[in-house]
Amino acid sequence: MSEAVHPWVNEYRARLSSGKLPLHSSSHSIDFSTLYQLWHSQLCSRLLDLQSRLLQAKGQSFYTIGSAGHEGNAAVAAALRLTDPAFLHYRSGAFFVERSKQLPGSTPLYDMLLSFCASSDDPISGGRHKVLGSLALNIPPQTSTIASQLPKAVGAAFAIDLSKRLGLTGQWPTDAIVLCSFGDASANHSTAQGAINSACWAAYQQVPVPVLFVCEDNGLGISTPTPSGWIEQDLADRPALKYFAADSRDLAQSYHVARRAADYVRSKRKPAVLHLSTVRLFGHAGADAEAAYRTKAQIEAELELDPLLSSTAALLASGEVSAEQLLAQLNTLVAQISRVAAIASSRPKLTNAAQVMASIAPVRDAQAIPAVPNAEARQQLLAFDQHNMGKKQHLAKLLNWALHDVLAQYHNTVVFGEDVGKKGGVYGVTQHLVHAFGSNRVINTLLDEQSILGMAIGLAQQGFIAIPEIQFLAYVHNAEDQIRGEAATLPFFSNGQYHNAMVIRIAGLAYQRGFGGHFHNDNSFAVFRDIPGVILLCPSNGYDAALLLRQAVALAHQQKRLVILLEPIALYMTRDLVSTGDALWCHDYPPPDTPLPALGEPAVYGDGDELAIISYGNGYYLSRQAELELAAQGYQLRVLDLRTLVPLHTDLIIKALTGCRKVLIVDECRRRGSLSEELFTALHEAKPGHFSISRLCAEDSFVPLGAAAYAVLPSKQQIVQQALSLLTVATEQVML
Repeated sequence: MSEAVHPWVNEYRARLSSGKLPLHSSSHSIDFSTLYQLWHSQLCSRLLDLQSRLLQAKGQSFYTIGSAGHEGNAAVAAALRLTDPAFLHYRSGAFFVERSKQLPGSTPLYDMLLSFCASSDDPISGGRHKVLGSLALNIPPQTSTIASQLPKAVGAAFAIDLSKRLGLTGQWPTDAIVLCSFGDASANHSTAQGAINSACWAAYQQVPVPVLFVCEDNGLGISTPTPSGWIEQDLADRPALKYFAADSRDLAQSYHVARRAADYVRSKRKPAVLHLSTVRLFGHAGADAEAAYRTKAQIEAELELDPLLSSTAALLASGEVSAEQLLAQLNTLVAQISRVAAIASSRPKLTNAAQVMASIAPVRDAQAIPAVPNAEARQQLLAFDQHNMGKKQHLAKLLNWALHDVLAQYHNTVVFGEDVGKKGGVYGVTQHLVHAFGSNRVINTLLDEQSILGMAIGLAQQGFIAIPEIQFLAYVHNAEDQIRGEAATLPFFSNGQYHNAMVIRIAGLAYQRGFGGHFHNDNSFAVFRDIPGVILLCPSNGYDAALLLRQAVALAHQQKRLVILLEPIALYMTRDLVSTGDALWCHDYPPPDTPLPALGEPAVYGDGDELAIISYGNGYYLSRQAELELAAQGYQLRVLDLRTLVPLHTDLIIKALTGCRKVLIVDECRRRGSLSEELFTALHEAKPGHFSISRLCAEDSFVPLGAAAYAVLPSKQQIVQQALSLLTVATEQVML
């Protein structure tokens, strides 16, 4: 053969020629055509892995974590349907090839090589990453994971049966099951443990969760051995989780056990786990020097456990094919993959930032907004609070009414989280929703933010508009990778083909009286500002809360956006602005047909041009108090409520500042890493030297208990003092 090949290929040729193969025995039978097809998928996957290493040596490929030793997962693919969504472990090349055979016209060799070479022709990621994924094959793309795909797989399984209960047509049919594979090292990750627990928690209560977990156990986490017997001990006795096991070197056994497991999940609509014993060949990745942590004898012994050797022995034992015929097929595939690799490596790459970023938040054809229920239906919907209708209300009340209207208008919306049902949430924002829409659309979850956000991703991929609630801002930090590493990256790594349309409601920020510590008084949302594609909205009053919620849901519905609504806890029940009983922070409820503000357009109070104060949330509330005091001293001010915190729309902010050159930014978050840094910079970059800017922020401190909290947060008096300082300096001076 003239083409360059990996040493394994020549070793395999020699094994075929000499007959030096493992003895074949299996307690299961399998027809020859199925066995041959699985062997072919295994061999394709192996040769693709080896080709990627050859390409990398030429600087043409960029990813060498392969599937060698895990190719038995082809049997799992054969046991499932094309319409069963598969959230895959990164060593699932053989699964991908085998599933492709269920869709005529598929070109898995070319597609995977395009991905290896980071070509913009790659049909899944468009050259952004090496991922195993395909919209047509129902394989959402995954990058290198630490079990972060498990929560959304559980969410997708829940969503499939929820579609049936609600009579909605989703991305996947209602008889589908979800496949989710992961490694033995990842099984120990808190994300995996939480996801498996959430599936068991739901199934224990007879809630359908048709998910088949597949733990591909090769006994190693890069260099750290998995204790012998640990995975079985960990997974075999979980409540409401059926355990199956197979040795992936035995294709007949793996295929039949996988079919039994899939049939169980499909018929019972309950979770199961398939513990698939595998081996890991050629190290963790191309750069992994296995000899640094494993002996030569260990490495050589594992090479003898190569599943392709076992599959080959099984084929030859059938008597239906000869070694010469298999050798001919090998040589044909080697030559074919070499030719395809040469083409794939020559295909175009992404060359500029605009191309790379096009899929972060792709512009989509806008879908029509559903009709608002008629006045009679809305009156009946809100009858529980009829005595308050027509009266000005605080933020929590108006947000509650807006949630009722949204769920009535968009039939595919689902509200869920801890205590959102009968209790109505910690602050009553979801009160009465479960009575109006039932427990299939207003769902109490277990206490696990990773599972809540994973559920949101799964629901979104099935076609719902997920509206999860995170009780407190600090609680999202233990689960933020479900937003950063999974939800926000999905359109990016799928070239916009997949999306996560959702509205994440988070109660947060500081200034809560009587509440202790930073868990309930958290003034840090910097993580959301660092995630491309996320929209972050923050209302300061009930009127805007209703509008921003509607805007968030409309963005999720029409543009499939991931939107976070940050709700300031301290303002939920606030009625008064200056003195007790003035009710100046209560507002009318905007009718459902009220026009929505342009995204990023700040709300403006006052038209003075001596000074503009820019803020949001509690800072805006305090700035309005300060404005009254400064107005009493004769100053003409205007106060801007940003409302949209991410992304900042500098053009709209500057338009709202027309006539003002002195600007005070009031930011209730910490000076280091706060929004004020970005806003300060953006204004100067947009109009260098035009504005004289000062900023007032919280101290770089956690928020303590009791009255001490106000020692580290901006106050009304500090706003007044800093505003006066800015008003008395020359316009050209810029203060930090």
